[in-house]
Amino acid sequence: MKIDILTLFPEMITGFLNESIIKRAQEQGKVTINLLNFREFSHLNNQQVDDTPYGGGAGMVLRCEPIVEALESVKDEDSLVILLSPQGKTYNQKMANDFTNYKHLILICGHYEGFDERILEYADLELSIGDYVLTGGEAAAVVVTDSVVRLLDNVINEDSKDNDSFTEGLLDYPTYTKPRDFRGSLVPDVLLSGNHQNITKWRHEQQVKKTQEKRPDLLK
Repeated sequence: MKIDILTLFPEMITGFLNESIIKRAQEQGKVTINLLNFREFSHLNNQQVDDTPYGGGAGMVLRCEPIVEALESVKDEDSLVILLSPQGKTYNQKMANDFTNYKHLILICGHYEGFDERILEYADLELSIGDYVLTGGEAAAVVVTDSVVRLLDNVINEDSKDNDSFTEGLLDYPTYTKPRDFRGSLVPDVLLSGNHQNITKWRHEQQVKKTQEKRPDLLK
């Protein structure tokens, strides 16, 4: 897979790309991730990429030219173009799984008061990571990239993905490690029993219980 991230602030993402599982996935050739500063495609003085909104109003709006030209420099027939915006469709685990079927993702990060509306004509999908507003789309790009890359074949242990929260519409079961007794709080006996059938049954029951308590909306 290839992922291109169009951003005004690549430094906000660089650290994420050079650590942990994402770094290893790149080194192993599972994914290629590029950062493209669309300021480089500006035709204005001082590489300006924004301007005041027609009709008045607060803030500055991102212009069409630099973003569309940056997009066209990397887009091909295999690309899925995703515009990151609080007005987009809310991201979820199913979408993360669906994105792994694409050879090329292009993530466009917004800033300031938003995009010129005409930029939407060049995107396949407008995507939001939640009902709140960020200063820019870089954090959203990191979320999408992380959630997709970890699902690629052999990036992480396959069993880990099978037990992820939301994979079967339920939250994950509780997990424990040593010590068995931490300040009087004990690891459940069933996990120490060695009876894998009982452990599997207990874990499923805990998934349902946890989902009922924390995210009852998922059970609907």
